[in-house]
Amino acid sequence: MSKPNKKRYKLSEVKQQFAEAVGGDNVEFETDTGDVLTFPHPLFADDDWTAAVDDANTSKGKALAILGPEQYETYRAAGHADGDIGLLFLAVQQDMQGQIKKRPTR
Repeated sequence: MSKPNKKRYKLSEVKQQFAEAVGGDNVEFETDTGDVLTFPHPLFADDDWTAAVDDANTSKGKALAILGPEQYETYRAAGHADGDIGLLFLAVQQDMQGQIKKRPTR
């Protein structure tokens, strides 16, 4: 069944629009000690990263899956609790939902 307006999406353009709307394909944040850490934006993360985050059963497991071992150590050394990364992840998701609603059109 074809759409009445015959609009066809080009996947690379859609991805580019969403990346621009949410600020890129990585999330960057700063710890209380000034370290800048990153993790893949949930919209653009690869399947392995997504599965590791989804499969983690504890706050520490989620934090490790989101940040990776090296950044996790930096994060913990800055005095942040494992559960705090969940708050950051939630903030990213809420911001993403707000930005997607304002996504530019073709």
